Amino acid sequence: MGMIARWIAERVPVSAEQVRELTNEPVPNHMKRWWFALGGTPAYLFVVQIVTGILLAIYFQPSTATAYESVRFINEELPYGWYFRSLHKWAATLMIAAVILHQTRVYFTGAYRRPRELNWMIGMALLLTSLGLGFTGYSLVFEQLSYWGATVGGNIMDNVPLVGGTLKHYLLAGDVYNEKTLPRFYILHAAVLPGTLVVLIVVHIMLVRLHGVTELQFEDEPADKPTHFSFYPDHMATELLLGLVLMVILSALATIYPAMMGPPADPLSTPDVIKPEWFFYATFRWLKLFGPTFAVLSMGFIVCAMFLWPWIDRVLRRVTGMPEASVYFGIAAAFALIGLTVWEAVVAH
Repeated sequence: MGMIARWIAERVPVSAEQVRELTNEPVPNHMKRWWFALGGTPAYLFVVQIVTGILLAIYFQPSTATAYESVRFINEELPYGWYFRSLHKWAATLMIAAVILHQTRVYFTGAYRRPRELNWMIGMALLLTSLGLGFTGYSLVFEQLSYWGATVGGNIMDNVPLVGGTLKHYLLAGDVYNEKTLPRFYILHAAVLPGTLVVLIVVHIMLVRLHGVTELQFEDEPADKPTHFSFYPDHMATELLLGLVLMVILSALATIYPAMMGPPADPLSTPDVIKPEWFFYATFRWLKLFGPTFAVLSMGFIVCAMFLWPWIDRVLRRVTGMPEASVYFGIAAAFALIGLTVWEAVVAH
């Protein structure tokens, strides 16, 4: 063993002490609270999706003629196929929820302010990419709701001024859903969007390492206690514990509420109810309330405003004289999103 260790040390001249110094950055005490440690949760769930996605990709056949049958085979005939497909689905659902919660926490603690404006924009890009993964993955099964959901998504894009028709054509590989659409969704879901997400995560972590974690001080923290603790092993143990809890939750959800299949896609029969995944409920309700043109324009304005919020926040504080003016906007937006989501979830169709 000593010879092997010396052989490795000679060819990889990095000592354990150097690794500890590189990774053991002091972490603020508020990170001991689990709701402040949500940043690692989406990354863990993304790894689960990669592993289960690779296993599913071995059997999935991305074409309109074979997609539904291949998913049915995974769900009903492949040993444990239902379990891994359900893990994949629930990991995607929880990942989007975790990204939303993490971005919400960053917003309400003002962690997007100077000099972290760029990392806030990276976080917004991570959120939109995660939503894109959810949309494209939902559309691969080629069942009724996924087929018509993709069709509605293309029609929504068509309402974007100037470039709407082009965006719809690139998304659907044509003016309407056709035999080339599903392979395009598969490439987006299995290659383009995951690759984009990996790059964004690397840049996000790099910026966190450069700027450090935002310092937050709470009144219940004793003044004579240390304000930081070690990343390794203390914070690492917290992240590992969260990962273990998540694995138990994922397994329970996959077993109790496994991913099911609806009827196969029928382009000639529009279903009575076209309902997207829960993370698009608010968008869907907004479209129903205001019509496609206004809804698309207003949603585009909201997304742009969120990307630019660090600078909008600076103007708000200067104009109003209130250091936390953004909190009131955030509370109103949170109630609006929750209200629209619940409305769409419970309304009769």
